[in-house]
Parts: sequence; structure tokens; C-alpha cells
Amino acid sequence: MDASIVIISLPAIFRGIGLDPLAPGNIGYLLWMILGYLLVSAVLVVVLGRLGDMFGRVRIYNLGFLVFAVASVALSLDPFRAGAGALWLILWRVVQAFGGSMLTANSAAILTDAFPARRRGMALGINQITALAGQFLGLLAGGLLAAVDWRAVFWVSVPVSVTGTIWSYLSLRETSAGARGRIDWLGNLTFASGAGILLAGITYGIQPYGGHPTGWTNPWVLAGLFGGAFLLLTFCVVESRVAEPMFHLSLFKIRAFAAGNLAALLTAIARGGLQFMLIIWLQGIWLPLHGYDFEDTPLWAGIFMLPLTLGFLIAGPVSGYLSDRFGARLFSTAGLLLVAASFVGLLALPVDFDYTAFAALLLLSGLGQGMFSAPNTSSIMGSVPARYRGVASGMRSTFQNSGTALSIGVFFSLMVSGLASSLPSTLGSGLQAHGVSASTAHQVASLPPVSTLFATFLGDNPIGHLLGGGALDHLSEAQRATLTGHSFFPELVSGPFHHGLSIVFGVAAGMALVSALASALRGGHERAVDGPPRGPAPSAEGRPTRASR
Repeated sequence: MDASIVIISLPAIFRGIGLDPLAPGNIGYLLWMILGYLLVSAVLVVVLGRLGDMFGRVRIYNLGFLVFAVASVALSLDPFRAGAGALWLILWRVVQAFGGSMLTANSAAILTDAFPARRRGMALGINQITALAGQFLGLLAGGLLAAVDWRAVFWVSVPVSVTGTIWSYLSLRETSAGARGRIDWLGNLTFASGAGILLAGITYGIQPYGGHPTGWTNPWVLAGLFGGAFLLLTFCVVESRVAEPMFHLSLFKIRAFAAGNLAALLTAIARGGLQFMLIIWLQGIWLPLHGYDFEDTPLWAGIFMLPLTLGFLIAGPVSGYLSDRFGARLFSTAGLLLVAASFVGLLALPVDFDYTAFAALLLLSGLGQGMFSAPNTSSIMGSVPARYRGVASGMRSTFQNSGTALSIGVFFSLMVSGLASSLPSTLGSGLQAHGVSASTAHQVASLPPVSTLFATFLGDNPIGHLLGGGALDHLSEAQRATLTGHSFFPELVSGPFHHGLSIVFGVAAGMALVSALASALRGGHERAVDGPPRGPAPSAEGRPTRASR
């Protein structure tokens, strides 16, 4: 829930600390407020999963709750304003993500240890679907709490995290024997630096550079992409040579583990793209067109996206239970095909859609993602020997969190590229048609499309902001009312937005189909038991040598 609650609350947060999120110099603050949590989660979960294997999963999990509680309190007490206030929030979000990574890296491993194989899918299904549903419930909670006070967005975590800290220390017991070993310092360093630099490069690739709408030609971005990729390749070489690696590459010889993680990565990218595009679609276009004030759109966007969460909650536990009996392949593959179908359906909708059809497609997507996530998690965790479950859980979380972070770079870039081809001319001609001078209209239309994209993402009408400095004073009252009303900006950007949306949902549907193929190739319904003392010995066919149906 905390991973997404800030997304919907950003307008209130920036107003609360007195920072204009649409000013060119502040876009970096906005991006890092969203991505800082995701980057840390993607980079650290494998390391923390490995530490859980070595020193006890419950111990690391409990410590994670404590760190999360401290960070939640600090976030709610931000003493600064403007840039300093934003930096305070970004810093403590990073600390919060560190605690959250301790939880997510070990939770699936703790459940896998605690439940027998015949009940494991149900347990992991509830855990996984609750987490995914929390991401979308965070959007609703953020809209509700931001309307009260921007600090309430962070206050809500304090009682939950404090209670969770006490509860976990009192109730959880270690069920796995920690395997003491050496920490792979070189592997940790190359992985953390490589993944961090790569994802940071993708983050800055969204921002404009020179005369280009995106920053993919920026030398620093290119250096980050190639440098990060080089460090990750170095990491793979290191892991194949050290005695006790952080990232057990041999686990990828297990077909269910490799196929499940590939499917999870691509699905996470597609799901992240869906989440952000739906927010932009609802907050920036559909809700204003239907008479909702821009200030109220974050709350209503969360409400109108509830069918997606409902689908998660229905399908997740049921498919987890059934996968214990019939295997993960059928449910996860069928679920991904439903997800692909929902993307195609969304692609066919007009920008000003009928909500009944929209809600039905969201429900279908939620059902499909629920059918996939729980059995896939159970298949991944059940395919590895018990003493590698911590690192396997961390690896699984890394793919999922990296997919969410990658989705922002991939889909925002696709959307910005789609907007850049048609938005400037549409915006310029639309402003001139309502009395704005040609020079002012050209100046506004020349602004980077990412500013317009973030305006719709934040549920803000940027026309009054962009035409500040007296430009509106030269217009008639009727013209000012039209330009700053509910309809002008949404109708203006709807055409270019739909062009970008077609690209985004088309790519997402393709990713879902590739994920379905990977899921179908995972193999039969088999589970690993504990391997020999020195580690897993996968067979040449990609299955653990000691497996039982």
C-alpha cells in the first residue's frame, strides 16, 4: 500500500510543502518521489533475502518492520518546505523502502517454510494478492487522505507499522535453520550499483534533453544504461565464480523457476504500465470531461479503479488453492491470456468511454492477474530447495519490483513519444482558436510533452499555469472560463493521448502474450524437496533431481 499511496497524493504533497511539481526544475523531485522507493526495493531484496537465509528470515523480517516504522514516523514529521522538504521525503522514502525490502524479501520464504506443499499455494496466494491489491487500494487511500491533510498520507503507516513491529516480534517463530556463510561483497556491490545505475538512467531518460522530448540521447543517460548493463554482466561473471554467491544462477536451471520469473518480470512491466496509464486517463481526461473538479480527481480515480482490485481479491486465493491440486501452469497461463485480452479491449475503447465496459475490462484484468500471480509465486517458491527459499524469494521480488520500475521508463517514454508527434500542433491551434496570441500559443506548445503528461498524471489543469504572467488577462471572461474549465484541456489532449495510449496498450498486450508463453513452458506440477548439503543439482532437463509430485 505504501508503495503506491504517494503516487495519487503527489498534488497534495507538493502543495503542502510549497513546491510547484510542473516547474521544469522540479520534475526530478517528482520522479524520485515515485521511483526512489521502487529502485531501492528492486536493488536490495536479493541481498536481504540472502541475509535471511544466513541469519534467520524472521529476524530480518522483524527488523524490517522496525525500520519501516521509524521511517513512517519521520515522513509524517517533515520539518522543511520547497526543495528541502522534497529531499527529506525522498530520503526517508528510501529508508522506508529498505525496511519494506526486508519484509518482501523474506515473507514468501517464511510462508513457504511454514506451510506444507498441499496448502502452500493458498497461503502464498493470499499473501501475493493482498500485496498486489494493496498497491491499488493505496491509490484509493491516498485520494481519501490527501483530501484531509497531506501528512495523513504518511500518518496512516505509523500505527500499522508500529503494531506490525510488535506483533511480528511476539508471534513469529523461526522455522528454518540459518545457514551461516560468507557475504558475497563483490556480488552485492556489482549488483546494487549496476541495477541502481541502470534504473536511474531509465528514470532520467523520461526527462527532455536538448531539443528532444525524452532524454535517451543524453550522454549521461547513455552512460548509465551501458554502465549499468556492464556492471550487471560483471555481476553474472562474479556469481559464477564465487563459492557462496548472493544470486544463485544455478537456480535458473530449474525450468519452473526461470519461466516463472520471466513471466513475473514481463507481467510486472505490463501491470505498472496499466496502473500509470489508467491514472492519467481517469484523472487528466475522463473525470474532468464528466464534470469532476481537477482537485477531486485523485480520489475518484481510486474509486473507479476498484473493479481491478476486486478481480485480484476474487481470483488470487481461489487460483492459489486450485493450483495446489492441479498445478500452476494452467491457471497462470490462462490468467495471462485474460490480461492480454483486457489490454486489447482497453485499446478498442474511445477516450470518453462508457464506464460499464471500462469496469468490465478492469475486472477481467484483475481476475487474470490474480489467476497468474498466486500460482506463479507458489510454483517459483516450491521449485527450489528449502535452504535457498530466502534468496529465491528475494530474486522473485527483484524481478517484480524491477518490472514496476522499468514500466515507468518504458511506458512513459512510449507515451511521450506518441504525444510529441501531435500534441504541439494540437495545443497551439487550440489555444489560438480561443484568443491566445500566436507567440504565446507557440511558446506553450513548445514546452516538453512530459510536462503535459505529468499534469494529467497529477490530475491538474495546466492551462492556467502555462498561461500565467498576464496572458489570460488579455482574453474575454468567456474565453478564460473556457480555457480553464473542465473540458478544454481534456478534449485538447484526448486525441494525442489516445495515439500514445494505443502504442502503450499494444506493447503491454504483447508482453502479456510473451509472459503467457513463458508460463506455459514452465513444466509440469512438480515441487523440490531439500537438496544435498552443497546446493541444488538441477537435472539436464531443468528440474530438480529430487522432486516429487
